[in-house]
Amino acid sequence: MEMRNQKSAGRYTRQSKRTIKLFLFLVGVLLVMFFVSMGAGHLTLSPIDIFKTLIGSGTDSHALLLFQFRIPRLLVAILVGIGMGVAGAVFQGITQNELADPGIIGIHSGSGLFVVVFLYLTSLYEGSHPWWMPLSLPFVAFIGGITAALLIYILAWKSGVTPVRLILVGIGLNAGFSALLLLVQLKMSDSDFNRALVWLSGSIWNASWQSVWSLLPWILIFLPLTLYKARVLTVMQLGEEMALGLGTRVEKEKFLLLIIGVAMAASSVAVAGGIAFLGLVAPHLSRRLVGGKFQRLIPITAVVGAILMVVSDTLARTLLAPAEIPVGLIVSVLGAPYFIYLLMTIKD
Repeated sequence: MEMRNQKSAGRYTRQSKRTIKLFLFLVGVLLVMFFVSMGAGHLTLSPIDIFKTLIGSGTDSHALLLFQFRIPRLLVAILVGIGMGVAGAVFQGITQNELADPGIIGIHSGSGLFVVVFLYLTSLYEGSHPWWMPLSLPFVAFIGGITAALLIYILAWKSGVTPVRLILVGIGLNAGFSALLLLVQLKMSDSDFNRALVWLSGSIWNASWQSVWSLLPWILIFLPLTLYKARVLTVMQLGEEMALGLGTRVEKEKFLLLIIGVAMAASSVAVAGGIAFLGLVAPHLSRRLVGGKFQRLIPITAVVGAILMVVSDTLARTLLAPAEIPVGLIVSVLGAPYFIYLLMTIKD
């Protein structure tokens, strides 16, 4: 027995060291991609120009391009990648369904509906969008996401909430919210309609430092909470009866984790719109790298999600330059084939 415990402890230590090394490697990849992306786009910058600008020796035009446009945009991409990737992992853990994603089960559309209605009403009464708008959008999106989550939870409740009912109800509500969203958009002016359409498809082209500051607190608060609850998510994968036997208050923990997942997904939607499949692909890729234990899965998913967003944003800015593709379309092009692959290979 003692020898078995020693072997188990040794295996756990090796896995932890491997996860740390992988995490540091992925952070290195993210930093490289960040630096490469700073110079990519219609107006390209050489590595020397970037370095000079960062240390304050560059031209005013380069400083304006980097500090007012590209760096805030890249920081938003990283924060959104973390938020949506980790939210996807949380929802997959809650539902015990590998196909769960904040966009698929209606969180994105619920948040998007509330944000678009808020923008529409504000434009009616204010005439233009006030300065405090970007800071308020994450709260509005959170209310919309929580509303969607509560409706899903209530409608799926039947002596508890099973993963299958949660997914099916979420898909149905997603369709309903999307229909309501279209009705609201049709009442908007042409300019607001086009702006909402681009935003809902997933876009960070107008990201600013204000966008960074509006999203950063949400990630700084709820990412540590997710890491704190990672052990609960791991235990829940053993099944509800086993989790109850181990002392986990399953329904209470599901609800708390639902709030955490909604907060991270909704705040990301408020800044970047509906980025489809990111919350699905990032946890899956991470699971292939470190397995299904959420204590290791969550931090790796956060970095993988950030890398996917930075790569997608770089492609969005460069493929058709000077025109720009919404980053959500790039993520969908990358994620849709993987989603189809999962549908074909997932076990019943």
